[in-house]
Amino acid sequence: MRRIVAAVLVIYLGLFIFMGLASLPAYGSFEDKYVAEYYLHKGVLNTGSVNLVNAIIWDFRGYDTLGEETVLFAAAMGVFLVVRRKEYGHYRKKRV
Repeated sequence: MRRIVAAVLVIYLGLFIFMGLASLPAYGSFEDKYVAEYYLHKGVLNTGSVNLVNAIIWDFRGYDTLGEETVLFAAAMGVFLVVRRKEYGHYRKKRV
């Protein structure tokens, strides 16, 4: 029974990945660049920022940047907690 459930999950996951990759545009194609054109033409006017890259990162994509920083912080804390020395508490017995 577990093998059947695992096989079904693998098939669904494979279909999900295939459908997601099939809907991507071809590499290097720039047919749908309306967002980039909007950023270039209206970015400085809408944000009042002189630096267009800064305006895109902080004003237009602020929540996306916050999400990326949250993921990086969580990954760093996870690595820190796994790698740290276990000296404190019940992890290490005191030598007499």
